[in-house]
Amino acid sequence: MKIHLVDGTYELFRAHFGAPPKKAFNGMEVGATLGLLRSMMLLLNDPEVTHVAVAFDHVIESFRNKMYKGYKSSEGVDQVILDQFPLAEKVISALGLVVWPMVKFEADDAIATAVAKFKKVKSVEQIVICSVDKDLTQMVDGKRVICWDRRREILLDENGVTEKFGVGPESIPDFLALVGDSADGYPGIQGWGEKSTSTVLAKYKHIELIPDDPNKLGLGPGRATTLLENLKNNYKDALLFRELSTLRTDVPLKETVSDLKWQGATPRLKKVCKELGSESILERIKIWR
Repeated sequence: MKIHLVDGTYELFRAHFGAPPKKAFNGMEVGATLGLLRSMMLLLNDPEVTHVAVAFDHVIESFRNKMYKGYKSSEGVDQVILDQFPLAEKVISALGLVVWPMVKFEADDAIATAVAKFKKVKSVEQIVICSVDKDLTQMVDGKRVICWDRRREILLDENGVTEKFGVGPESIPDFLALVGDSADGYPGIQGWGEKSTSTVLAKYKHIELIPDDPNKLGLGPGRATTLLENLKNNYKDALLFRELSTLRTDVPLKETVSDLKWQGATPRLKKVCKELGSESILERIKIWR
């Protein structure tokens, strides 16, 4: 069997910017939620999709905001989409899918924990992470754990990660720490661009293994000297950024593999869709509990 782990936060944002607006009877904007519902229904139409869980950032803030002031937050995020997170979780749960709403942790941490937990199960042939988040590529493992960009139909196995970033999955946190990740709100280390970082980490893999000798970096001596000086002067930041980008695998998820099997939409979905003024969408659902 395959397990599909969906980044619900990404999917909701994607729907917010891509789906047509729609107001429920109470006047609330629900277009993103309905777009997400349609996306999940399309996913479930694939006969290979049998076991699914969807993780959400129930609140954007997490424990990482206490570690670094500039880490991503809900500040500046359109309230229209923030208001839809609880509704989206309700709708996807009514569709019959396992939902992981994260508060202390992030959705990525829930997915990472599920990968670490379920890839040990012999009956699991492959785990497909449905997300474009760079952080999640650190969980890729050979062809058994892959990332799938559903919008662009791009699959990344371990070789694909190396081809895209110039480093393997184990070095992704180090790569992001040095290069920075604007989506998560940390700047990286000055001068460490993607090309120079991948050149160094492809050889040394982790920040603490990078030698002090500029002649060993595989870069021009002047460039290497500058990069090492910047790293030395901001070493604590580099380690902090790596900690921020390293996904947690200790989220308390109670579900077993069998719990993730989709058994069909629940009767609650009919009530929810009626409230949203979109009962016609129910005609596309073929399996009900």
